Amino acid sequence: MSKAKTVAGLVAAGLVTAVVTTELRKPADERTWEGALGGLIPYDLRPPTANRLRERLWAPDDERLFTPHVFGIGWSVNVGRLARRLGLA
Repeated sequence: MSKAKTVAGLVAAGLVTAVVTTELRKPADERTWEGALGGLIPYDLRPPTANRLRERLWAPDDERLFTPHVFGIGWSVNVGRLARRLGLA
């Protein structure tokens, strides 16, 4: 495995560990399994739903080009917004 893949894997594992630790430090009734790590990197570890999938991946009226992942850590491309910017939708 290349050094870049090794580093990327370690960073990903560190982020997952940080997110799970953040949630487990909260009292059980306050755990939402979604938020922003350090107020910057979004995460959502709730089971995905069709509604959330649509809101984050095809939302041409949402000004954001990058939205939080439907499941996981980081951002996804709002394809609806991209299509609108390119004049396709």
